[in-house]
Amino acid sequence: MISTSEFRNGARLEVDGAPFFIVEFQHVKPGKGGAFVRTKLKNLKTGQVLEKTFRSGEKFDEPDLDEREMQFLYASGDSYTLMDTSSYEQFTYQKDQLGDQTGLLKEETVVDVLLYEGNPIAVILPTFLELKVVDTDPGIRGDTAAGGTKPAVVETGATIKVPLYLEVGEMIKVDTRTRAYVERVR
Repeated sequence: MISTSEFRNGARLEVDGAPFFIVEFQHVKPGKGGAFVRTKLKNLKTGQVLEKTFRSGEKFDEPDLDEREMQFLYASGDSYTLMDTSSYEQFTYQKDQLGDQTGLLKEETVVDVLLYEGNPIAVILPTFLELKVVDTDPGIRGDTAAGGTKPAVVETGATIKVPLYLEVGEMIKVDTRTRAYVERVR
């Protein structure tokens, strides 16, 4: 059980039978009436963000969540095959089961798979991935890092905004939380 007094950013709780994590919260003590907690919650299954208010002292169950370290092996259409790194057991999941991070999955990447009641609901990627640019407009002489950005398709098929000077075949570091270009890898 988790009480409103134990709320922290990132804390996980079950509300109305669904797993959520706290994006942000604020304890409010008005001059008149009882204290309450204003929260912004993100649904771990759907990604939907809700704003909810709870009375001070309310208690919630912690969701039945399990994180397993797995290695991404390959994708076939909308099916993704991953291997548990401890038992070497292979699992095949559908794209909609793994969440929106599948666009950055690169073969042989070790990820954490978040399971809710035994079913996968999200893939937690490493914070940074090194990916190869496979398609982008050619760089123009004189383009600098302070210039602007252009779209580039990386080896996983995702589109990332990169500086104008980058060329096809270059390796880049991408922040998986924001899908943003970080730096060129040499």
